[in-house]
Amino acid sequence: MNKPKKVAILTAGGLAPCLSSAIGSLIERYTEIDPAIEIICYRSGYKGLLLGDSYNVTPKVREKAALLHRFGGSPIGNSRVKLTNVKDCIKRGLVQEGQDPQKVAADQLIKDGVDILHTIGGDDTNTAAADLAAFLATNNYGLTVIGLPKTVDNDVFPIKQSLGAWTAAEQGALYFKNVVAENNSNPRMLIIHEVMGRSCGWLTAATAVEYRKLLDRAEWLPEIGLDRLAFEVHGVFIPEMSIDLAAEARRLRAVMDKVDCVNIFVSEGAGVEAIVAEMQAKGQEVPRDAFGHVKLDAVNPGKWFGEQFAGMIGAEKTLVQKSGYFARASAANIEDIRLIKSCADLAVECAMRRESGLIGHDEDRGGVLRAIEFPRIKGGKPFDFDAPWFTQTLAEIGQAKGGRVEASH
Repeated sequence: MNKPKKVAILTAGGLAPCLSSAIGSLIERYTEIDPAIEIICYRSGYKGLLLGDSYNVTPKVREKAALLHRFGGSPIGNSRVKLTNVKDCIKRGLVQEGQDPQKVAADQLIKDGVDILHTIGGDDTNTAAADLAAFLATNNYGLTVIGLPKTVDNDVFPIKQSLGAWTAAEQGALYFKNVVAENNSNPRMLIIHEVMGRSCGWLTAATAVEYRKLLDRAEWLPEIGLDRLAFEVHGVFIPEMSIDLAAEARRLRAVMDKVDCVNIFVSEGAGVEAIVAEMQAKGQEVPRDAFGHVKLDAVNPGKWFGEQFAGMIGAEKTLVQKSGYFARASAANIEDIRLIKSCADLAVECAMRRESGLIGHDEDRGGVLRAIEFPRIKGGKPFDFDAPWFTQTLAEIGQAKGGRVEASH
């Protein structure tokens, strides 16, 4: 067994309620197996790797690593840096003209004496990790890259369950539990709850289900207006489903007439194609990030849905609230910590035998927890909206299903 001498950890992409805990789990497991194995953590993801900027994991950090399970975010920092986007890396001052960021990263790993690189991130992070792993192998650097799947969207092929997604759904539900009380702040109130999910509606659907569990546990007093119907989820719109705006408006108007409010859960990626088409038709520039993704905060899908429905359902006031930053920066819940620890334990085991890959339950291999080959990893996995738990939710709130988002005007 070619035991590693030095390990590096980095987190990248957006936050998720697993990063801090995943870092802690890796440090704990390495310390249990062999405290002589050195550990460093690159600051701000691939940015820190390119710049050679890192934390040393000291004996005190090892002793107190369990503290990281109590916190959200990533104490070592994140960034959205794509090593194959040379132009962006140069623009940020991370590499010089004529340099290949992948080679700069690989050379830095060699300079730091790193044997194993653990990347914790979503599809973009792990695609970057796959590219780096391929570069290292092609150029005989002798380093092993092992990823952990982080994304609140739960949309990585072929990962059954991404780290942090369960917690994000639970926290989004808690967020809306307070926001929904605005339903009686104004007559005929329309509340839009925008949930993270660029191309996958899993988090929006799961958040709606978790929120309705809170409603199930509450006690109601409709005699004085404390009616569950006013606090209910009245519509769930996700990228995978088509919606007939006119038909949905008629259904929601009936809800508005009955309970004086309407509450809608919307994925941030729902309707984006229609919004982008509108912007382009008006000659407006569509802002994109380093990975080419539309910047969703700029196109503002929640606002768009509010504008589409407000007039049609006779809303006097529209409130758009986004739970994303609240949910994604939470500390991991118990369910996620169990998943994180099992994945981190296997990641360290794979490190000991120099096995690269992304750790997760492989849906194409019977759901077995394993190091999944990097070339098989990709993002954009759609949510199966035929899942019984979701179809039951739609049936209970009186909403029909469709096949893909299509805007109608």
